[in-house]
Amino acid sequence: MELENMASIILLSIALGMDAFSISLGMGMQSVRLKYIGIAGLLVGFLHMVMPGLGILLGKWLFVNVSEWASLAGGFLLLTLGAYTLFASFTEKHSPAHSMAGFGLWVFAFSVSIDSFPVGFSLGLHNMNPIVSIFSFGMMSTGLTWLGFLVGRRATSYVGAYSELLGGSILCALGLYTIF
Repeated sequence: MELENMASIILLSIALGMDAFSISLGMGMQSVRLKYIGIAGLLVGFLHMVMPGLGILLGKWLFVNVSEWASLAGGFLLLTLGAYTLFASFTEKHSPAHSMAGFGLWVFAFSVSIDSFPVGFSLGLHNMNPIVSIFSFGMMSTGLTWLGFLVGRRATSYVGAYSELLGGSILCALGLYTIF
């Protein structure tokens, strides 16, 4: 594999992983347990491999229509997750990781991974190794998701009681930014 193609794959992996990092940074301010951070990182990494893999399999003919839809759908998922987090910050909780268990974990992972779907289409159009690309996406997004959660947890001690409200606001802002 050419050095130029490898550099492109690494930069693309970082770009896709930074989305997961920024969102997990906001989610990390919710006092998420380390168990859920570990699971979330692995699930995000897995979906960052599956989504471009599906994109490669589906091919060129959906590329134009799906790329806009994927960004819009991801934005709405982020906005929904952020709104849920904001409203949940005003209610009493029995578990500090209420939104990162079960279905909430899948919504989070899917919302940060859906934008990698159209990337698979572009990989199919270029002469890049899809296996190396897919594994690079998965590893980078897993690491950046874990890093985002851990930095968010650390920032919570500085932000205090408003950390969940701030985290939900960050998610809403990212969702609106993605939509518009």
